[in-house]
This record gives sequence, structure tokens and C-alpha cells, in this order.
Amino acid sequence: MAEQSAPLLAYEDYEANAVHIGTQTKSKDMQNFISKTETDGATIHLIDVTKTDERIGFAANFINNYDGRDILVVSARQYGQRPARMFAQAIGARQIVGRFIPGTLTNPNLRTYIEPRVIFVTDPQADAQALSEAVKTGLPVIGICDTNNHLRNVDFCIPANNKGRRSLALVYWLLSREVLKAREETDDATWAHHQKVESWESSF
Repeated sequence: MAEQSAPLLAYEDYEANAVHIGTQTKSKDMQNFISKTETDGATIHLIDVTKTDERIGFAANFINNYDGRDILVVSARQYGQRPARMFAQAIGARQIVGRFIPGTLTNPNLRTYIEPRVIFVTDPQADAQALSEAVKTGLPVIGICDTNNHLRNVDFCIPANNKGRRSLALVYWLLSREVLKAREETDDATWAHHQKVESWESSF
């Protein structure tokens, strides 16, 4: 039996940053990523962070198949905007945070028109316009997906709380580290010294 590789981050750190805290609803698509359901008071579905950890590693390897400028990171969700921007800066990707202008991926006559080769969405529901245009243009889609998300148009899901300030900061911080490690541009100690995860949190 093959030895299981060490996690990218201690599972306790995911939980300390509420990465595992899902929503009160769950989609059929996300069933396999839920570890348990708590019913003490309000019902909350909890995300299996072992799968979060594994999939961040897979996503980093997939992203490194592309040049940084061919990657577009999108976040309409407020708490995702600062970490998405910092992720894009760290790996050399493009970013659209806040409002996504319709036609950005589909209308060559627009001043904002761009042609990325892969798109990363913070929340498939909040980033529905970008997701729709990515599907129309045949772009592979990676998404941070909470327990209530549907995966119909998401090619690769990173299961995580995509609504929390600390959760989104940690996911983007860790994904950036893993992308740059694969490029041999950093290591765990150097990244932790120069990039404090708290500084990736949205401040509003």
C-alpha cells in the first residue's frame, strides 16, 4: 500500500481559518466533499479539508501548465477580492475583482476583451457571468466551491468555504505558495516569512 503524502498544511490550520465551515444547504454535486453535518442549533454542512488540501495541490500543478498571463482570476465576492488580487500578483496572472463586465471573454469589440486560456473563480454562483462566458468560449474552469455550489460548469473544484474572509485568504495564500514552489521560486519557510496569511485578508 502506497504511503500517503503529507498534507500541504496542517488540517488544524484549515479549521482554524474556517475553511471547513460550509453552508446550511448542500448540493448533490458537493455531497462527496462533505465530512459531516452538524445539527446543534442551525444545520451546517462541514467540508472535508483532506480533500481541500489534496485538490489545492492538484490545482497548483494544473495551473502551472499555463503561462501566468493566460490565467484569469475572478472574484465578485468582497472577501475574495484582496486575496484573488494578491494571488494574481504572486503568480503573474490577470485578475478581475468586483464587477465583471459582460462580454469581457466573448465580445472582441469591447475595450476590456481578453483571451485567457484558463479561468479561476472564487465562487461559481457569485461569478456566474464570468463562468457563463468561460463555458461559451471553452475555457477550463477551476472554482472554489462551497457546499451549496453546483459543479455543472466547473471542471475542477476546490472544496472550501468561499464566503469567509479568513478562509479565502488562506486558500489563495496556500495555492500561490504551491504554484511558486512548483516553479522552484519559493519554499515553505521563505513563503511563510515574506507572506503572512493575515495580510491576505480583506480589510473591509
